[in-house]
Amino acid sequence: MAESGPDTCLERILALSGDGRWGIDTAHAIKGVTAYAVRSFDGDALLFSIPLIVRRPLLSEIPLDIRGAAGAVALCIERIKQRAAYDEGLGPLVGRGTRFPHQYASFTEPYTLVASPAALASDLWHAGNRNFADGAGIHLLVSGAVPCPPVFFPQDVSRVTETAACLCDAITSCVFSLSVRRLEAAWICTLDQQVLRETLPSRGLVSFIGDGARLARHCTQYRCFFRTAGPKEGVSIPFACPKELSPLELELAASNRTVTGLGIRKREVFAVAGSNAQGKSTFLDGIIAGVDDHAAGDGRELVVTVRGLCTAEAAACQLAGADVSMFFSALPPGMEGTARSAYGMGSGSMTMAYQVQAAIMRGAPILIIDEDRAAPNLLVRSCLQTGEITPLSEILARDRGKMGETALVFAACAMDTLVAQADRIMVLDRHEASAIDREVFRHQVAESLGKMARDLE
Repeated sequence: MAESGPDTCLERILALSGDGRWGIDTAHAIKGVTAYAVRSFDGDALLFSIPLIVRRPLLSEIPLDIRGAAGAVALCIERIKQRAAYDEGLGPLVGRGTRFPHQYASFTEPYTLVASPAALASDLWHAGNRNFADGAGIHLLVSGAVPCPPVFFPQDVSRVTETAACLCDAITSCVFSLSVRRLEAAWICTLDQQVLRETLPSRGLVSFIGDGARLARHCTQYRCFFRTAGPKEGVSIPFACPKELSPLELELAASNRTVTGLGIRKREVFAVAGSNAQGKSTFLDGIIAGVDDHAAGDGRELVVTVRGLCTAEAAACQLAGADVSMFFSALPPGMEGTARSAYGMGSGSMTMAYQVQAAIMRGAPILIIDEDRAAPNLLVRSCLQTGEITPLSEILARDRGKMGETALVFAACAMDTLVAQADRIMVLDRHEASAIDREVFRHQVAESLGKMARDLE
């Protein structure tokens, strides 16, 4: 019995009949993948995964576009996580009773993304392909841990099975405790983002940053990437589009709300300028995160970006047939091939050149470049550069057509000659946005360069 204990527990759990409100989701029970019961490495805990179906007719209760259902499912999951801290029936979710419950804390880590094309933080519990709603109810893949006896006797198998049944009961109670009003609000929040993303191109836009958006992030042990991190704790200055940048007014299709904010236009060059540590990178990160759908309270619900966004940054990388001819007319020593088909270990600038050119060739709707992670010698010219290299600032000044259909959004502090080529310039100071007219900025740059030249003399 000792050898088959976990397997017997799993068989008993999968055979649970449930009640009218829940049941085991046998159609999605794949043993060893979505359905398992195994000992932890130290033998202290029995780790499990149970495919559960909660028979709440969500699609009937909220007769809206099914694409927004993920928002309601995400709300259900977060409600369960919140209750797990004090609800005895939900104890297995946090490993209550095991020697090292902190090892299972990731399962109840808060998560403010609803959906992401990159399938980010797959180790955290969130709405997705295995946590979704359909006509049968709400499907949830539930994981956790319970104390594991060294030897399984019949009473131990019964105890584990009863604990699993109580867990399913507690989860079901959480789901049914949510009002239709709250579920509908979460549904609509998600649907607004999805519909807006679809309609941005027809409005001549590639991204929209709504007024009131809070882009600053707070990372945790389990959400240490800016796209999955939660809202910053404490002071977080909401974005407000400067009137000089022509704020847009958009109506959200699902909620019928009218919102205002900044629209990044197709094919434009948009500069985010300012001194050090003023929020430039945070702003760019917000645009990148706009390809994801966010739950209410994340702070980025009104930041929506079309799919297909690309980034470019400096990183030494092995190149194999890379086309860098947009920037290089000849290859430097150590590289093989031609500028249209380069081979070898590319420097930071050459790798970045390839990334920029590849994004444009693919017709990426928007390209993001952050000065902090870029190769400066690819962006602006130095007096030491040879004529074989054409930096981005000169391409924008003399041959903008090389950018194709791609909009460029970049952050810069010390790249004045690059910023001067932008169609619009937003300035961040103490994380608050203002704007400067391009001609005014160019005059300032000319004066600064003139003073520098006089100082050098």
